[in-house]
Amino acid sequence: MKRVGIYAKKHHPNAVSFGREVMEWLTGRGVEVFLEEDLASALEATRHYVDNDIPDQAELIVVLGGDGTLISVARHVGHRMTPILGVNLGSLGFLTEITREETFSTLERVFAGNYQTSRRLMLEAVVRRQDVEIARYSVLNDAVINKGALARIIDMAAWVDGAYLTTFKADGLIITTPTGSTAYNLAAGGPIVHPDIDCMAITPICPHMLTNRPLIVGGSSEIRIEVKFQDEDVVFTADGQVGMPLQGGDVVELRKAPCATLLIRSPSKDYYEVLRTKLRWGER
Repeated sequence: MKRVGIYAKKHHPNAVSFGREVMEWLTGRGVEVFLEEDLASALEATRHYVDNDIPDQAELIVVLGGDGTLISVARHVGHRMTPILGVNLGSLGFLTEITREETFSTLERVFAGNYQTSRRLMLEAVVRRQDVEIARYSVLNDAVINKGALARIIDMAAWVDGAYLTTFKADGLIITTPTGSTAYNLAAGGPIVHPDIDCMAITPICPHMLTNRPLIVGGSSEIRIEVKFQDEDVVFTADGQVGMPLQGGDVVELRKAPCATLLIRSPSKDYYEVLRTKLRWGER
């Protein structure tokens, strides 16, 4: 690998200083480095690149920050399926498994070709209004339809592969990938799904009917959600980072994206160790 892109969490106290270390380590090995604009400015670099342009140039992406930073970067990188090395500058993350101390030894392994990746399913979400597409999003974690702070329960009719499922009466609805199963989905009572499983989960948020429960469907399924007519505030969000307001009658269609996110695995820990650590399993 001779071209590496670096993204860093904005305003993180250690991101700039460690970003400089990573940049110098890479350039010292003859690697061309592509910096996103904020990091380039902080490092007083003479060249910078727009976020969306870096994946087209780089053979490897290094993300310095936490899971939120990596999820944001994944939406830029997914279409190219460039491997991502996530370095957590705080506590261990579900996605950013590499610690600061492991960074350079892991990079050595990557450049030697001695590494494995975890292929993470992504979703494509399309919002339609009166049968016209008005927005399209790439999703790594989850797509959520949620009510506003003062809104009442939302009615959401759901279909899977053209078959009517039910009309959820709830505070909202989460459609999650296996990667996102440990995020909002978990807090709403949804299942933890191993990231290697090809599936999606549909999880209602505080459903009015106690018999409404999370449902896992195949990864090749197509999900269609229609927001029924109402005067309340309803919002669609992708990965909790981007989104738009919805109106009564709007339809959200979700399916597996043609691309995926490739995460470089930590050489020192596995998925179950991350679960135990993050969720404090076994502690009293």
